[in-house]
Amino acid sequence: MAAMFDRIAGRYDLLNHLLSGGLDRWWRARAVKAARVGAGARVLDLCAGTGDFARAMARATPAPATIAAADFAGAMLARAREKFRRRPPPVPVRLIRADARQIPLRDASVDVVTIGFGIRNVADVPAALQDLHRVIAPGGRLVVLEFAMPERRWLRSVYLLYFRRLLPLVGRLVSRHPDAYRYLPESVAAFEAPGELRRLMEVAGFQRVDIESLSGGIVRLYVAAR
Repeated sequence: MAAMFDRIAGRYDLLNHLLSGGLDRWWRARAVKAARVGAGARVLDLCAGTGDFARAMARATPAPATIAAADFAGAMLARAREKFRRRPPPVPVRLIRADARQIPLRDASVDVVTIGFGIRNVADVPAALQDLHRVIAPGGRLVVLEFAMPERRWLRSVYLLYFRRLLPLVGRLVSRHPDAYRYLPESVAAFEAPGELRRLMEVAGFQRVDIESLSGGIVRLYVAAR
């Protein structure tokens, strides 16, 4: 899985913005607001990719004290490092190569964890949620953005047409790695329904799990308390 993301790292940002119609920036901004980052907060962005969510968190007001961005794909982190070198974020971001199921941080060492469109790529979601519960301090928050299937039938039909036909075509033309953009719709269709992900969060020990539908339900925002 990491090798697949390494192959598309160079065109990853372009394709995200193109294929979402620019909505990915708004989705992240909504998640940053939901995170309620306090002054001096310690933030972990897990499944960080090329660092866009970490940068958005660095721009939060009030600003967090520290930000770590972790991902299992080395090429994604290299891309993030280059982006941060060219345009340093307001708060320095420490990059960590790590598996989401074994986060190399101390117990209760962060106040907020964000995951942007990455939890469905984790091989063992329950194990990752349990480790997240370990590293988040009591009173902290877990904020997750993830794709989902729209509930309205007409929107679901349009969405599936886009996901199964147009997205793989554009992904193949731009990234030259068609398998990666066939994987995206397949992974969304196979991922847990919102209610099931909420249940897994609760089993891991999280409380007050709220789910908000964004953009007609094509994206879900999950916010949970530790």
